[in-house]
Amino acid sequence: MSTFAIENPNTGTSEDTFDRFDDSERDALLDRSTAAFQEWRKTSIDERAAILRRTAELYREKKSDLADHIGREMGKLLPQGEGEVDVVAAIYEWYADHAHELLADKELEPQGATRSFVRKDPLGTILGIMPWNFPYYQVARWAAPNLLLGNALVLKHASICPLSSQACEDILVEAGLPEDVFINVYASGSQMDAFVADPRVAGVSLTGSEQAGAAVAKTAGEHYKKSLLELGGNDPFVVLDDENLDGVLSLYVGARMANTGQACNAPKRLIVLDEFYDRAREILVEKIGALTVGGYDDANADVGPLSSIDARDEVAERLAKASDAGEITIAVGGKKVDRDGAFYEPTLLTDVDPTSDVGCNEVFGPVAILYRAKDVEDAVRIANDTDYGLGSYVFGHDLDQAQEVASRMEAGMTYINEPGTTLPGLPFGGIGRSGYGRELAEWGVGEFVNDHLFRVSDPR
Repeated sequence: MSTFAIENPNTGTSEDTFDRFDDSERDALLDRSTAAFQEWRKTSIDERAAILRRTAELYREKKSDLADHIGREMGKLLPQGEGEVDVVAAIYEWYADHAHELLADKELEPQGATRSFVRKDPLGTILGIMPWNFPYYQVARWAAPNLLLGNALVLKHASICPLSSQACEDILVEAGLPEDVFINVYASGSQMDAFVADPRVAGVSLTGSEQAGAAVAKTAGEHYKKSLLELGGNDPFVVLDDENLDGVLSLYVGARMANTGQACNAPKRLIVLDEFYDRAREILVEKIGALTVGGYDDANADVGPLSSIDARDEVAERLAKASDAGEITIAVGGKKVDRDGAFYEPTLLTDVDPTSDVGCNEVFGPVAILYRAKDVEDAVRIANDTDYGLGSYVFGHDLDQAQEVASRMEAGMTYINEPGTTLPGLPFGGIGRSGYGRELAEWGVGEFVNDHLFRVSDPR
């Protein structure tokens, strides 16, 4: 049996070793999950809701330790880690509070019968392949609605998240979830194809890279099962006027640099009109240049390390290559920080060639990109000049104009005059290279479900 370790991005050192899942264990694991599903689906809505509510309580009680886990694993600053745990608790609580409403039978016109209705039935075991950037949140938005629905879950988390992934299982069990309804497995990505193809797996949800998403979707399609994909993003942030420009740009910088720039739906491409471009650039150079870089437990840090040394080096290499080719201008930052760990300077890029790698593809790190638009029409063109379609952001004091521009954003989510928010009652998902399907709110229980039609007629 092979092993793997936590590679702490704050220090660049290895900590804690774990045993890797062996393929010979797959049959027994999926048999356990299938058996657990058959019992779990029989439980009442009230019982499931009570477990989700207790799960929310436990996340809040354990917030400090949970934040410390992900700080060590992927470098998230402690205040941001605790904020993530708060969001997770809210998700579990929301599904508990709305359980009966979400799972109520949908009455239809009888259409010749005594009664016609649709009931939401669970499908079976759902595989979740989750990323490291929001280790608890990504799991919660998949797990909470599916557990409420009555599905069983197998979690394959990112290998850098062994502490947090096991905590996701342990908290649910402590909350009263029956054994094997939720199983955390320390598997590698290369082991997932066999899981997806297995007939005991009824569906698969993946949040991660486009390459992984394409592979999962291909195998799922070949085996006639549902998949949900939440992939990358290159989200535009369009500023239509310069009223309160300093405040709006502060919101942009905060949203872009949160989680060290490692969020799929973070605003990445800042698009401002030519008439106030120079002022915007000056403000951004000052604000981004003033950000403090530090370890996850540094109370003075604004930006932590990237998730790994390799992730940091990938960002550095891409920007260096683009700079050498004349495809970008580095206005501030753009270098590795001279200290142990996966640290990179918060960076602002201007004069970016939109057809280049950096212009077309997501940069997963503390890197902001500023674009100049001739006018509003040009800003809309630049915003939609991408194969991604996750989030988009429009800021303007003329609310009618802002809403009109927002209506032309080609994305799954558009935020007007706010830097984006994640709430349990709002759907999350994108289009294009950003994936398909929706999570959270009522949509969360609508993906891996059998919308089971019943027709009831009088005896004959």
